[in-house]
Amino acid sequence: MQTIDEIVSLMSSNGLRVTDQRRTLAKLFFETDGYLSPKDVYEYMGRTYSGLSFDTVYRNLRVMEELGVLEQVMFEEGVKFKLHCREHDHHHHMICLGCGKTYPIKFCPMEQTDVPSDFKVLRHKFEVFGHCQSCAAEEGAQ
Repeated sequence: MQTIDEIVSLMSSNGLRVTDQRRTLAKLFFETDGYLSPKDVYEYMGRTYSGLSFDTVYRNLRVMEELGVLEQVMFEEGVKFKLHCREHDHHHHMICLGCGKTYPIKFCPMEQTDVPSDFKVLRHKFEVFGHCQSCAAEEGAQ
């Protein structure tokens, strides 16, 4: 996992002005284990920066995702972001819907997919959603 200074340095080296808001955003994701929705981030940032627009927050999330600082995952209730896990090997994730814990999938399903010769894959994502052992036990206790 990257430190706050490494995240800020990456933003700076890619031409982004490092503002107090972006530093706070880096700190928020560094200190959060699970996934955050843009609304979660907006509400957190709004407590410190009055007048901050949702569009500004969302734009910064997208920029940080494009830089590879954040990972974006599409949940049923919408898009959420998490600090990039920084695994060096290409991999995908199993994600607990209860607590947000992620487990790496060490193989790529695309390797076993017949891609038509007239189609060029530019990028792909593969996530599996379920419950970790702890959350499944809680779910069963209810």
